[in-house]
Amino acid sequence: MLTLLDLREIRGSEAVVERSFPPSAIVNRGESDWLVTTPVELRLQVRKDGDKYRLFGQVVTTVRRECCRCLKPFDVSMEMDVDLRYLPRLLNTGESEYEISEDDLAIAFYRDDQIDLGDMAREQLQLASPMKPLCREDCLGLCHVCGADRNAAACGCDTAWHDPRLEALSKLFREPTDKITGKD
Repeated sequence: MLTLLDLREIRGSEAVVERSFPPSAIVNRGESDWLVTTPVELRLQVRKDGDKYRLFGQVVTTVRRECCRCLKPFDVSMEMDVDLRYLPRLLNTGESEYEISEDDLAIAFYRDDQIDLGDMAREQLQLASPMKPLCREDCLGLCHVCGADRNAAACGCDTAWHDPRLEALSKLFREPTDKITGKD
């Protein structure tokens, strides 16, 4: 497989790994609404300590997102620093409850002396993705009345929110004062 790093090929305690994957190698598994549009470039240093490995460096690519306000697709250049520790996955480990520390969040596991760099890149892209992506900071979004893109042109709809609980009270303010007091 193109994205696998064979740990048996690492000689010595340090190595440099530079890989480039086509966008199709990084599959978004439906966890978010992004799509890799340019090759994924990995520039990593690998440090070996027995059966433990530390990968640190950069992941560089471009991702297509959909704006959460106007729903238009836009491209985002991603250049992320990564620093992960890999430990071997032990097959016969019993499940036990233990508290996870902050250091544990940078730990991943490998098996069969291989690390899937595609999975690592996908995970890092997912973690770096904003929950509410915006095509630009001042995006006005869609009009909630007519659906027009307010970035393109003003639609003229009344977009002020009116509390329906106060509708009866607002009618009092719209009626002429003589009607309220009963005077002719």
